[in-house]
Amino acid sequence: MTDTSLLPAEFAGLDLLATMVVVVSAEGECLFANTAFENTMRLSRRAVQKAQLPDWFDDPQRLTETLAGVAANQYSSSRFDAQLRRGAWAHEDGLPVHVIVSQMDAGDDGEPRVLVELIEIAQQARQDRDERTLDQVQATKELTRNLAHEIKNPLGGIRGAAQLLAMELQDDNPELNEYTQVIVHEVDRLQSLVDRLLAPHRRAQVVGDVNIHEICERVRSLVLIEHPRGLSIQRDYDTSLPDFRGDREQLIQMVLNIVQNAAQVLNARIAVGDAQIALRTRVARQVTIGKQRWRLALELHVEDNGPGVPAEIRDRIFFPLVSGREGGSGLGLTLAQTIAQQHQGMIDCESEPGLTNFRITLPLP
Repeated sequence: MTDTSLLPAEFAGLDLLATMVVVVSAEGECLFANTAFENTMRLSRRAVQKAQLPDWFDDPQRLTETLAGVAANQYSSSRFDAQLRRGAWAHEDGLPVHVIVSQMDAGDDGEPRVLVELIEIAQQARQDRDERTLDQVQATKELTRNLAHEIKNPLGGIRGAAQLLAMELQDDNPELNEYTQVIVHEVDRLQSLVDRLLAPHRRAQVVGDVNIHEICERVRSLVLIEHPRGLSIQRDYDTSLPDFRGDREQLIQMVLNIVQNAAQVLNARIAVGDAQIALRTRVARQVTIGKQRWRLALELHVEDNGPGVPAEIRDRIFFPLVSGREGGSGLGLTLAQTIAQQHQGMIDCESEPGLTNFRITLPLP
């Protein structure tokens, strides 16, 4: 068996690649796996190096034959599409990947080595989607801010005129005073909506050292106070995550908006008593957020077992005034996304009936 305890320095550069890269023997034994592969498989490098790469494929025979052919110099490289299984995460669907198998120089022991690159077929599509989402959110944010200012100015005049009219009508025609009260009430409601639209842009950030798990615990306690029965909030924390710089109050608001949104769509399950929300934290390496690459990032997953996000609004849930819930304002997720972007992060969502996952990604120092 090849000794994997000492890895050649030439492998170090592979850790910087965004695509998954594995160096294997001719028989498929993993000699080295880069960080991208480790993150995707949700396994430590030590665990990967004890395994056979073909074991993670739905069709291991094709990869085994390709590795043998490349190692024997029957051909220098080969490409094919395959389904990659994520180790112990058997409940997940296979990950479609494009496999590139190439020759490498033999090791110091003279044994042939093969380089296997795995490119997620959906990776480019997802990156394009994230960039498009960022551009759309930025444009929407500017439009919302400008529109809110335009609406706010006449609201003050309407309210003042209604109050003056109420004073005049009180003596002459008190029955009409009810109409002026309706005007004032509706103006106040619109004013509150405008204030919520402008809230993320008004308050300056108060930056300090922040621990993501303290934020999660604070949010968890607040939501459980509101829903003491029928709702379970599970915790799955990676305690190795370091502190980072951020605005603690804003980050609490960001996570609270998402968790409260999950709790509100779980009302039917809360009544039955089987509503579940999970808070999971993980570290991610070599992550692209928007158009910027980060060596380290934290991922906070907020998962619920609710009905899922309606398909017709799934691509627009972070836009202002878009809500899949009756009576919802459609501002909670917009505010959460704005706060994430102010911390150079991003929120995305994957949803199907029975499982909705909001993933918050924030860069680490």
